[in-house]
Amino acid sequence: MRLLMLGGTEFVGRAVVEAALGRGWEVTVFHRGRHEPPAGVRSLHGDRTAPDGLAALADGEWDAVVDTWSAAPRAVRDTARLLAGRVRRYVYVSSCSVYAWPMTAGYDEDAPLVDGAAADARQTDYARDKRGGELAALDAFGAEGALLVRAGLILGPYENIGRLPWWLNRVARGGPVLAPGPRDLPLQYVDVRDLAEWVLGGVERGLGGAYNLVGPRGHTTMGGLLDACVQVTGGAGDLRWTDPEVVLAAGVEPWSQLPVWVPGGSELHDSVHGADVSRAVGGGLRCRPVRDTVADTWSWLQSLGGVAPQRPDRPAVGLDPAVEARVLGL
Repeated sequence: MRLLMLGGTEFVGRAVVEAALGRGWEVTVFHRGRHEPPAGVRSLHGDRTAPDGLAALADGEWDAVVDTWSAAPRAVRDTARLLAGRVRRYVYVSSCSVYAWPMTAGYDEDAPLVDGAAADARQTDYARDKRGGELAALDAFGAEGALLVRAGLILGPYENIGRLPWWLNRVARGGPVLAPGPRDLPLQYVDVRDLAEWVLGGVERGLGGAYNLVGPRGHTTMGGLLDACVQVTGGAGDLRWTDPEVVLAAGVEPWSQLPVWVPGGSELHDSVHGADVSRAVGGGLRCRPVRDTVADTWSWLQSLGGVAPQRPDRPAVGLDPAVEARVLGL
């Protein structure tokens, strides 16, 4: 199989490239040259936001292209139109954020969607831009040729958002750790490598249309995730489980200051950790244990000296130590 990866040097794109190489695929990576792609790929340079930035893709044929773009939809439109007729399948890694807010727990691919930005639009907001990207891919490849991967929370090695790396570094630092309860709060995420394998399997099976792509609801819990962090970092962190009402009353922001966590029973929890993924499971989704995701992310993080890369378009996450101490009464 011949794969064209748009990006391919960070997080999701890199995981897809490594998985494709592991399957023996021929991989071409189109990127801006800011980071080195994995060894063994053909590298093409270009900037999708610049005039003539797609010139390197003027020739060539591939079995599939994978696109993770999350800004102005016009970049997806221009690329999809250029590749139509030379690529059999266009995989667009979208997001569950394309569903209209608030989502009801158990929402599937038929749930109401946000109004997507026009295919030629400049950047607006994340949800509308992702939906606009979907529409651009559908316009060029149709429902059969476009595979829309509506990803939920993604964790694992190469993460450049900072969620799991923050928890790992905080737990490794030791001492009392504010652990937002309850311990059995169900979480829903997907390991980036499981996402990559599902995408490539979907290409091989000729899948098209939209799929919610995240682990099954309750694949692990907040306790399972943080216990794994304690185990793989050496056990220095002392988890202090705290009622969500106490956390919220202290003004701590879910999701951003305490990454991954959102209070149970809230609209936010139903939206982030409540997707129905039966269609993806039926399409071959398999999820590794949470400890494997945590351990492998810790190994990767240590290889970088403990400092994970950070996307410049995303805000830093995590809780100030002084705020944590105040909430815990220290």
